[in-house]
Amino acid sequence: MTQQDTAAVENVDPNVKLAEIRGQSGALLVVNQVKRDSGGFVTVQAEIKNEGNTSLNPAQWAGNESVIVRQNLSSVGGATLVDKLSKKRYYVLRDTDGRCLCTTKIAALQPGASTAVFMQFPAPPNTTTEVDFTLPTFATTSLKISG
Repeated sequence: MTQQDTAAVENVDPNVKLAEIRGQSGALLVVNQVKRDSGGFVTVQAEIKNEGNTSLNPAQWAGNESVIVRQNLSSVGGATLVDKLSKKRYYVLRDTDGRCLCTTKIAALQPGASTAVFMQFPAPPNTTTEVDFTLPTFATTSLKISG
């Protein structure tokens, strides 16, 4: 993990499980925190585990948006939040160079391995307390926003 990635996953209790989302080939995404930050962001902190028999390729989690794929191979940049009340979809934030504000450079996950990840999104209105979360190859699930 980069220094930015490490800083983003500090102070998150890995024993807190807000959601467990099954993915393809034995992948399991455990969401530990969904927090509204004072700067107008929502940060999702999670862990991806390989409970399958084969290596997991993280490149598919970057999604298929060409800018994201070019700049953020092996990332969780393909994640989205959907505010069903406002009928809006929120994508992972990017910096001015097109890099996602998310975990990048994720190595292939061997069977039994896991890695901590984070994704930062623009915050929906304060009245929105629940969103649908999607990451490519994983099922969609509803998450409650804290903070």
